[in-house]
Order: sequence, then structure tokens, then C-alpha cells
Amino acid sequence: MRRVEPGPGQESVWDYPRPPRAEAVRRRAVVTYAGTVVADSDDLVRVLETSHPPTWYLPRTAFTEGVLRPAERRTMCEWKGTARYVDIVVNGATPLTDVGWWYPREDTKRSGAGPSEGAVYPELADRVALYPAPFDEITLDGERVEPQPGGFYGGWITHDVVGPFKGAPGTWGW
Repeated sequence: MRRVEPGPGQESVWDYPRPPRAEAVRRRAVVTYAGTVVADSDDLVRVLETSHPPTWYLPRTAFTEGVLRPAERRTMCEWKGTARYVDIVVNGATPLTDVGWWYPREDTKRSGAGPSEGAVYPELADRVALYPAPFDEITLDGERVEPQPGGFYGGWITHDVVGPFKGAPGTWGW
């Protein structure tokens, strides 16, 4: 693995912190599925973590009414707590299952052992992050985002971030 040196206006994911940092930003994300805009917002929070392209969180209120459906899936992040998953449902289209996740306000305070004990990410409460690959398109400030390799992580790759990125074959142990 060799770090890509960032050019002007770019960030290297290898300069991002661990544990992750959440920061509010004013950039515009537009999410499209089955020819329908399912979310549109410039009120975003991005999570920056070493070796990962940013994961972007949109407010639940940015989603078109009725497109978010609670899913059964839950996962645990050592830093952010218990994630609850959502499906995206658009009339006339196959639902996208487990395509996004969120941290309900009551789940943003963590318990457990290790460095994340008591960690709080209040910026993420009631915001939804999405895996970009299943959607027709997700844009960030008009640029089409590329999904983080591997399908496990939900990072969005744009021209302003360089890797290499965790998620591709052979990167699990990074």
C-alpha cells in the first residue's frame, strides 16, 4: 500500500483521524433512485476515518416522505454505537434493502469497553448514511460519487479525496 499524495484542493484519507471525526459541512447531496430524487440536502455531516473516504450523513428530513422504511438489520460500530438500517422504497421500483443506516438519538451514547467507551457523536443523531452503489446516482456538489470499494463500507469517493481506500481485496487487515 502506497499513500497517494494529495494535489491542490484534495485530502488524503491517510490524514484522517482514528477514532473518526464527525463534522458538519455545507455541501449539497442529491440522491436518485428509479428516476426519483429520494433525498436532497445541503445540511450534511461527514465522518472522516483513517483509510476511508468520507461517509456522508443526511438529515432524515431530507428524504422524500415515505421513501425511508425501517429495516431489521442492526450493526455495531466500535466508535459510533448501534446502527439501525433502512430500505429505500419508491413506487413502481424494487426496494433497495439495507441500503442506509442511522443512529437514533438514544443510541448515540455508547457503552462498552475500550477507547470508545462513552463516546458520543451527537452530530449523527437522526441522520442517514447511504451506500452509493445501489442508487441510480448520488451527487455531491454536482459531482457523481463513486462507492468505496468492497461494498462493506459506505464511503463516497469524489475528486477531492485520494487513497488508497480500505475495502478493496487485500485491505481487510489495514
